[in-house]
Amino acid sequence: MRKTVYAAGAVSMLAALTFAAPAQAGGKHDGGRHHSDDATLSVLHGVPGLTVDVWVDGKLTLDDFEPGTLTDPLKLEHGSYKIAITAADATSADNPVIGPVKVHLKEGRNYTAVAHLDASGEPTATLFKNSISASPEGEGKLTVRHVAAAPAVDVLAGDTAVIEDLTNPEQEVLTLEAGTVSASVAAAGTTEPLIGPADVPVTEGKNTIVYAWGSLDDGTLGVAVQVVDSAKWRGHGHHDR
Repeated sequence: MRKTVYAAGAVSMLAALTFAAPAQAGGKHDGGRHHSDDATLSVLHGVPGLTVDVWVDGKLTLDDFEPGTLTDPLKLEHGSYKIAITAADATSADNPVIGPVKVHLKEGRNYTAVAHLDASGEPTATLFKNSISASPEGEGKLTVRHVAAAPAVDVLAGDTAVIEDLTNPEQEVLTLEAGTVSASVAAAGTTEPLIGPADVPVTEGKNTIVYAWGSLDDGTLGVAVQVVDSAKWRGHGHHDR
């Protein structure tokens, strides 16, 4: 029953947003537009125990997409796409687990779509907007996202909580001096790590995004890391679009 629920629910947002590869290649939606207006989208598969194939307009786009996998960032044109999700190693999109569904993408910002579990362990999905505003010179951003089946957590730098009571599916963005942070994730109000400690680089001009995903009760907690370019520093930041 749980696997059926995962297939029917957890990848619904994943299905709707993994049309990236055909758009990146240009093709039917490419009318000579200015590609700087395209959206940037990455997709993180954060549902333990579920491997799928993703088909776009009848073509295999993601083969054996496994939990913990983060796609490369893709430049996407606006337009409509038909998406189907099948069991892994299907030979066609004719018998989808999800869909086929039509989705429409708006142009603009930098996003990550995450298929994950909610705090109670039920499959869900969240679309995050990634901060690309400039940080002060010599500093970078560290974003932490709670997308695991787990209670509220604190994020510790050493033994000090730098983020407190972070709940699923919330995020917190910190601006820090460039360098390396020894970070761990603990239940809120405690210091015993559930994840980590691990060295996390904070890079000038970058937004380093850390995802806590999986399930505490099932022993599948994991970490995924994404790095997003920020705007160049010019003495003041600019607002995210």
